[in-house]
Amino acid sequence: MQAQRKRNTSRSTTAKQAETARPEFTAAVRYLDGRREIFRVRFADNMADARAVVLAELDDVQSLVIALRH
Repeated sequence: MQAQRKRNTSRSTTAKQAETARPEFTAAVRYLDGRREIFRVRFADNMADARAVVLAELDDVQSLVIALRH
């Protein structure tokens, strides 16, 4: 008779929950010269943090729109 082994699901479930619990944001950027880009912002705590991250990384930003990804 073989012994049954329990799967340790708490470790993998906890890691997945931590990843999905953090919000992700989409940032649409227009530069002063008219170019446009869309960025995915991960590891930001909230929308204000996501905005600060984008503005810290980019120069010559004319406008910026941040949206929560679903």
